[in-house]
Amino acid sequence: MAVRFVGRVGEDAVGAALVRDLTEDGVDTKVQRHGRTGTIVIVVDPSGERTMYPDRAAAGELADVPDLWLSGAGAVHLSAYSLVGPSLSVLRRASALAQADGAILTIDASSIALIDAIGPAPFRDLIRTLQPTYLFANGIEADIGSLRELASSSTTVIVKNGTEPTEIHATATTTVPVPPVDEVRDTTGAGDAFAAGFLSAVLDHADAVEAVQAGHTLARRVLSEPGATLSKPSDESLPADENGTARD
Repeated sequence: MAVRFVGRVGEDAVGAALVRDLTEDGVDTKVQRHGRTGTIVIVVDPSGERTMYPDRAAAGELADVPDLWLSGAGAVHLSAYSLVGPSLSVLRRASALAQADGAILTIDASSIALIDAIGPAPFRDLIRTLQPTYLFANGIEADIGSLRELASSSTTVIVKNGTEPTEIHATATTTVPVPPVDEVRDTTGAGDAFAAGFLSAVLDHADAVEAVQAGHTLARRVLSEPGATLSKPSDESLPADENGTARD
């Protein structure tokens, strides 16, 4: 299953290395190059919980993306970080093309600070405008932004609650237990891994409960490893794609 990444990096060695790594992993990498590459400083405490200090730099300036980069996908996964600045026009276009292509559209709420900065009501309005098939949020994001109220017959809201059951809100509400993790070493990347496992399952025609279970499985692997990367799985049947639309 092919994976494409669309983004913006700097005209620097870090940006070149990121593009090279993605390309070597088989990702169809479509990037703009300008300015300096964004950086995130992550501090992990002894329990594995992390605090992030992001500097989006070039990533926050993504704009004027060719339709060819955004079209033709079975699933389009967007970060709510791009709801501010020039990248919002890219998200609007990606949403329109996904709907025209009949693709699955998912959005990650991304950040409590982002919801606060935009404002809960304007944030919900922006999400409604994009009309995602699935919206991912953690429990605090869902509470602060009142994101559960976005659930409808066309949008399913997935709320992750750490070790507590994951909520599926559509026309009805379902919960899915979270399997235990023997040792949490680092939570960095667990949400992205959940989205990857979820989307891989949905593209294989899984229902929402099965997709959440697949998301839990992949997130569980990330939690037990330091950093946001994954080693190759010993079980080749395990969904293992960090971008949400493919398998190892």
